[in-house]
Amino acid sequence: MRKCLALAVMLLSLASASHAAPQPYVFADDSSAVLMNRDEAQAIWRAQVNDSQLARIRALYPTSKWGFVSQVEGGFTPEKICVVTARVMMVPRSTGGRLLFKPTKSATTFAAQPGATVEQCRATASDKLSQAVYALLTSLIVP
Repeated sequence: MRKCLALAVMLLSLASASHAAPQPYVFADDSSAVLMNRDEAQAIWRAQVNDSQLARIRALYPTSKWGFVSQVEGGFTPEKICVVTARVMMVPRSTGGRLLFKPTKSATTFAAQPGATVEQCRATASDKLSQAVYALLTSLIVP
């Protein structure tokens, strides 16, 4: 009787583990604090990728082997021109789970906006990051 109960508990725990939420991708952001912070970058990523697309990406690129890095750099030139570069990369993970900076796929966007305010420059940075995420997504799967 004890063996049957132990077997039932083990099977139940295995069944519940197989229906657990999938592990999220490791995401790193290395952006200029003037233009973008990590939370904003993650929100842009989440807004670009719906659940069905994420499931398709996970099927092709397992979360245990891949992660993503975003970078938004730039600022103002002496002539007060807002210059932005946004880059998104898919990078492999090491056996320890850390991201290895060896981009397998990447997308980069650029912008320059004369006479922009700081808020307009931040909005441009968000827009360019959004475009870069979409470009990377379309290189991984057909949306």
